[in-house]
Amino acid sequence: MFKHILVPVDGSSTSMHAVSKAAGLAKAFGSEVTAVYVLDPYPFTGVGADFAYGQAQYLSAATAEANKALEDVKKLLEEAGISVKTLVGEGHAIHEGIVRVAENVGADLIVMGSHGRRGLEKLVLGSVAQRVLQAAHVPVLVVRA
Repeated sequence: MFKHILVPVDGSSTSMHAVSKAAGLAKAFGSEVTAVYVLDPYPFTGVGADFAYGQAQYLSAATAEANKALEDVKKLLEEAGISVKTLVGEGHAIHEGIVRVAENVGADLIVMGSHGRRGLEKLVLGSVAQRVLQAAHVPVLVVRA
């Protein structure tokens, strides 16, 4: 039914729970799996001499965090007998990066975790999962932890 599953991850336990669900689906349907970590390459809005230094530090740390999260995903899926492609995507808005990667790899299902934010935190921070649901042109399975 699903030939290619995209699993966006952020290193959280919630996203790893979604990886486990994606593994079950991939086994059941014989699906290809791609895991993606999307980062914002330009999160700073400041200017000045310190901006370039802060940008370089941020990109180094963010890339290391992304690679660690993707290594964990790869290990989990390969232990389950599922091969996985991993990639680091970019997007000024994380949900846009996820949707763009889904289109680029030909995913026909997105499986992602919900962070379960409530109240003011959800209102202020928003929900990447909610935005992916609104923007994606393929089914999205949101996994609650």
